[in-house]
Amino acid sequence: MAGTTGTVEMAQTASVDRYGGYTRFEIEVEAAQFVQSLSNPLYLHHLAVEKYLDRAEFVAYLAYLQYFRQPRYIKFLSYPGPTLRALDLLQQDRFRKAILMPETLQRMINEGFRAGAQAGA
Repeated sequence: MAGTTGTVEMAQTASVDRYGGYTRFEIEVEAAQFVQSLSNPLYLHHLAVEKYLDRAEFVAYLAYLQYFRQPRYIKFLSYPGPTLRALDLLQQDRFRKAILMPETLQRMINEGFRAGAQAGA
């Protein structure tokens, strides 16, 4: 789980180079927050409704974010399992269309609740 220790560690190892006025660390923290939001089925549905998932450049960005699988970055994800699974699903055109359907959204929500209940048991 992302925490203060991990954030401090990332800050200590971050490059001081600037990219568009931001440090590499600032960019990575923002990317981690975005990637983490992909574990939320309602957010995935929102992205589909707003047509982000129809944009080739956005889908390519999602593919680029696969680097969060690396140990150096995965430790900054609070929910790596659902988050990385969402990144995989978002590479599938079929899923990007299916997430628009209420049935798919509800199924994902139910699966999340079941997984949470099993983890807490």
